[in-house]
Amino acid sequence: MLKVLLISIAIVLGVLALTVFVISKGYSYEHKVDPLPDNHKGEKDLNDRHNEENSS
Repeated sequence: MLKVLLISIAIVLGVLALTVFVISKGYSYEHKVDPLPDNHKGEKDLNDRHNEENSS
């Protein structure tokens, strides 16, 4: 009976250690985001349309 209890405690501690390891590794991961494309032409077209709507 004592042998089963010790094995169970060892398994629980092993799972706990792996859980803490994986969580800490996940929090240390650096997310990278692609930069926004330079779309000056689209901004100019949008401004032109806005100005046309306001002038009419």
